[in-house]
Amino acid sequence: MRSIAAALSILLLLSACGAVRDSRFNPFNWFGGAEERRVAVVVEQAPADPRPLVAEVRNLAVERIPGGAIIRAMGLPPTQGYWDAELVRITPEGTAGTLVYEFRVFPPPTPARRSTERSREVVVGRYVSDQDLAGIRSITVIGAQNRRIVRR
Repeated sequence: MRSIAAALSILLLLSACGAVRDSRFNPFNWFGGAEERRVAVVVEQAPADPRPLVAEVRNLAVERIPGGAIIRAMGLPPTQGYWDAELVRITPEGTAGTLVYEFRVFPPPTPARRSTERSREVVVGRYVSDQDLAGIRSITVIGAQNRRIVRR
C-alpha cells in the first residue's frame, strides 16, 4: 500500500513539472527567443569607437549562468576578415527596463573575399550580472541593417 502511495505521489509531482517548465519560475524561460526587426538604423559613430556596426545581426540569445547571464550574438559582415567584435552598451533615452547594445566590429585591413555566409559569421558575447538584469524586460542588439530583441 505504501509503495502505491509513493508511486502516485511521484506521478503527481512529475505531472506538475510540465507547468513549471512553461512558467516564469523556470530560469531557462527568463528570456525567450529573439525576434528580428528590419529598420534603417542611423547611428552617429562616437569618435571613441571607430568600429562600424556589423551589417546584420543573425542570432541573439541570453544564456543564464550563476550570478548573471551571457548575451551571445552572431553577426554577418559583408566579407571575411572582420575582427575585434564587441557588444557596446548604449543608453538611449526612454528605454527603462531595456538593455541596448550595438554590435561593433573592425573591417579587414585589406580587401577580403565574400565567400560563404558561414565563413563570415562573427560571434560575440558579453556577461551581465544579476544586479544589472534586475528590472530588465528586454535586450536589444543593433546592427546596420536590423536589430534583434529578446524579451522576458
